[in-house]
Amino acid sequence: MAKKIDKLSMTLGRVLKACGMEGRLSEYRVLGQWEKAVGAVIARHAQPQSMHGKKLTLLVDSPAWMQQLSLLKPELLGKINRNLGWEAVQSITLKLGEVASPSKPAEAPLVPMDLDPTERAEIETYVQELRDPDTREAIRRVIEKDFISKKRKTKNNS
Repeated sequence: MAKKIDKLSMTLGRVLKACGMEGRLSEYRVLGQWEKAVGAVIARHAQPQSMHGKKLTLLVDSPAWMQQLSLLKPELLGKINRNLGWEAVQSITLKLGEVASPSKPAEAPLVPMDLDPTERAEIETYVQELRDPDTREAIRRVIEKDFISKKRKTKNNS
């Protein structure tokens, strides 16, 4: 009987759950998929600041958008959770703050980049609790590549 091959994301999800890191993966996915989940218009005015458990905190750029988004919370929850494929977020908190412009797709050639100490520290917070060194290193490399890809997009749009 042939053994079914799992997707890498499913395997990583099981490994992280076994290590007690499923929450960090959910946080990273929510932050990384924000614009895709809610759309460009909302992403221009609100961005994830943090996620603790299943509570997402958003920075919103104006009181008018805070009011609008407070009315849209149920819709936002649905969009985020549908995009991720599971109920990663149960509640949303809104805070007034400065929102960075979302990045646009890059068309320039790839330029070698490295991560700054702040980015490396953030990555370490995602992988620090993984006990298996091989798994920890594999997850670290995946997240580093994602950070570098986003930096390239931002740099090419400047």
